[in-house]
Amino acid sequence: MSEVEETLKRIQSHRGVQGTIVVNSEGIPIRTTLDNSTTVQYAGLIHQLAQKARSTVRELDPQNDLTFLRIRSKKNEIMCAPGNEYILLVIQTPDAS
Repeated sequence: MSEVEETLKRIQSHRGVQGTIVVNSEGIPIRTTLDNSTTVQYAGLIHQLAQKARSTVRELDPQNDLTFLRIRSKKNEIMCAPGNEYILLVIQTPDAS
């Protein structure tokens, strides 16, 4: 099992995690533990949001970059770890730690 597989399995095993999605640089989901329609919706919307957030951070300080984005609502908490080639999304219930 690759290091990526082990990491995703470890994340998925945490209490409250509903699913994980790996999105490529174009916003296309390449690995998911959620159903297709949910995956496509999260991948498209969070990819756009991460691009806007990264752009905002760089505009405020060109030497800086976005490393993590956490969105919390009443129903879900979305954690987004953007990289150069991929974005990792983790969706969990907000009261889980």
